[in-house]
Amino acid sequence: MLKAGTASIDISPVTPMFLAGYPHVPRISTGIHDPLYATALALDNGKAALIKVTVDIICFNPPTARDLRQRIAAATGVTDAGVFVSCTHTHSGPITTDTPNAKDDAVVPPCDPTYLARLTAGVVDAATQAWAKRAPAEIAWTSCAVDGVGCNRHRPDAPRDPECGLLVVRSPQTRRLTALSLVYGMHPTVLHEDSTLVSADFPGCCRHYLGARLGEDVTVLYDNGLCGNQSPRYHVRNQTFAEAERLGNRLGEFIAQAVSTLTDADFSDSVVLAGVLEAVAIERRRFPTVTEAETTLKHARAEYARLTAAGTPHGPVRTAECAVFGAEETLTLARLQTTGELDAAMKACNPIDVQVVRIGDRCLAGFPCETFVEYGLELKLKTVMKTHPVTLVNGELNGYIVTEDAYAKGGYEAWNSFFAPAVGARLTATAARLVAKLAEIASA
Repeated sequence: MLKAGTASIDISPVTPMFLAGYPHVPRISTGIHDPLYATALALDNGKAALIKVTVDIICFNPPTARDLRQRIAAATGVTDAGVFVSCTHTHSGPITTDTPNAKDDAVVPPCDPTYLARLTAGVVDAATQAWAKRAPAEIAWTSCAVDGVGCNRHRPDAPRDPECGLLVVRSPQTRRLTALSLVYGMHPTVLHEDSTLVSADFPGCCRHYLGARLGEDVTVLYDNGLCGNQSPRYHVRNQTFAEAERLGNRLGEFIAQAVSTLTDADFSDSVVLAGVLEAVAIERRRFPTVTEAETTLKHARAEYARLTAAGTPHGPVRTAECAVFGAEETLTLARLQTTGELDAAMKACNPIDVQVVRIGDRCLAGFPCETFVEYGLELKLKTVMKTHPVTLVNGELNGYIVTEDAYAKGGYEAWNSFFAPAVGARLTATAARLVAKLAEIASA
């Protein structure tokens, strides 16, 4: 018989802290608009077990992510491969890792070790509490198509993934929902650099909405799908908390409607649980020379100035502004390439862990870094079992996993990416193979 437990731990900073996600602005928090949480779901079928944790931070680095998995495994007895930790990627939480591309940004401080220690303790605490609270449960999977929350941030007609995967957990005795774990890929960037309040952005608003609709006792976990090139940029009316609430509520409405259509026949307490990890060797890209990077930055700044002067709408202007950020970071990385510092950074995160967990008849595939949506769409076509790709699992790797087409065209993500063009395809192929491996398990 399946058992499940949940827990949420407040991981909000208790002192003013630099908020991660935007360059050049001394963005020190002035308060908390809505709390940040580490939220855990433990599942146990008597033969195997999994623990999922979603964390309202921008990212972990690979060593921290690996340490968290191992600490949770040691505390609960769940296998290392069965501990699945992801980040919602809010841009209104504390900085949690140091990356080479920020080295030339004088206003970005190092990660605060005191907060990081409190944060990781909270993640482990959430996992262990969820494990201790296991009680009889049954689950159902469903999905919904989402519209009007965001799209590809380069242009609205570029690739996106509207699917939101939904794992619903309820008590078999009362048939009341106890947990909802969702996967939806979109950058939480409604709030911009002018906001100095701690927030989970629209994912936090979505969770609050679902609590009100489905019941305050329902624990909601938010996994971010492959969102490297996805954002609300073409859908926001402004960059306010009211707008974050509007988009979060809109997402929540699609989800609540899908959950409401589930029937008793959709739920089961006989559920396969399994997890697998594989270390994948990756290589960094070859950055341009410092002179070449300086030329690219000059052109990016000129294009941003041209669009701004012409009164171009917000979406393209923000894309051009971010391209300037990417060109600046390319220049930083080009300089570090000459000193050997990039090779040292690469060594610290290589190889990277690709992880897949199976829950019943679906899988979650954990990708590191901010991975482009095209790889998730490709994975869904390749897998023998329905799979929901999740981003920022097992570490941030200094930037983006972009497509070869994006490398050719350039722009913020491509210029900021640390990795060779072949890495995305390699990670996708690995994930597909791991899904196939888990699909061979016959029954719980």
